[in-house]
Amino acid sequence: MSATSDYLRLHFVVWIWGFTAILGALITIPAVEIVFYRTLIASVALFIILLVGKRPMKLPVRAFLPIFLTGLVIAAHWILFFAAARVANVSVCLAGMATCSLWTSLLEPVINRRKVRLFEVVLGFLGFVGLYVIFQFDFQYKWGIMMAVASAFLGALFTVFNGKFIRKHNAYTITLYEMAGACLGVLLFFPFYSHFMTENGLQLLGIPMDWVYLLILSLVCTVFAFSESVTLMKRLSAFVVNLTVNLEPVYGIMLALLIFPEKEVMPANFYVGTGIILMSVLIYPVINRYYRRRPLNVDNLR
Repeated sequence: MSATSDYLRLHFVVWIWGFTAILGALITIPAVEIVFYRTLIASVALFIILLVGKRPMKLPVRAFLPIFLTGLVIAAHWILFFAAARVANVSVCLAGMATCSLWTSLLEPVINRRKVRLFEVVLGFLGFVGLYVIFQFDFQYKWGIMMAVASAFLGALFTVFNGKFIRKHNAYTITLYEMAGACLGVLLFFPFYSHFMTENGLQLLGIPMDWVYLLILSLVCTVFAFSESVTLMKRLSAFVVNLTVNLEPVYGIMLALLIFPEKEVMPANFYVGTGIILMSVLIYPVINRYYRRRPLNVDNLR
């Protein structure tokens, strides 16, 4: 298979990930219920894939619990992600999510106990300058972008954890137990959520089109896109993959403008601030490559 074909497939995967916030906006049931169904369907699908493909599903007892509990972080990440798209809009959600790589650059030295790199701190500061530009005027979507930034933080957290897990365990096995952990976490959260955080209790039925969108979200955006990205990383360098994945907010905002043209038009300061954030994200792998260091892992589960 040619390199050009691999690059096109990689961009297609990133385009799919950019579509997740749009699906979250199209589905009528609330964010918590969306995450429950997404993780449930993805868990079942991954179990079938591993079973049919005769791939390993067992984990050592000591490894199982940390991986399973990481699913709780993933669940919270996705709930905030979809809630941000509801409270604000898709563009705001993706602008906040663009800080994920910046959070990773700050969290990885702490969790992996390595030296802080000055250029990562500078780029992290530049990303928050972008957020300041977005907020410096009376920005009506402040709660949405705060949720998105919090979601990005959690996304960076479990990405760093996964970077440690993947050294010893199969990627598909890790994802299966993380999805199962996320699903169980949401299920246990349901009683508190339905009693204290909703007016009408759980909304698990939705409309017929919700099931179409949920299947696309679970099977295409989660199971297929993740599997495809793993396959491509066998032939493409981590630098190329990470650099391309950083374009997810760009693709997502472009798609949102096409699908929701009236709702997604934002003030000029939003696009300036988003541009600064994206610039800091795209500069990172270039500088990292220059210093001959391994680029950080990215969140392949959005």
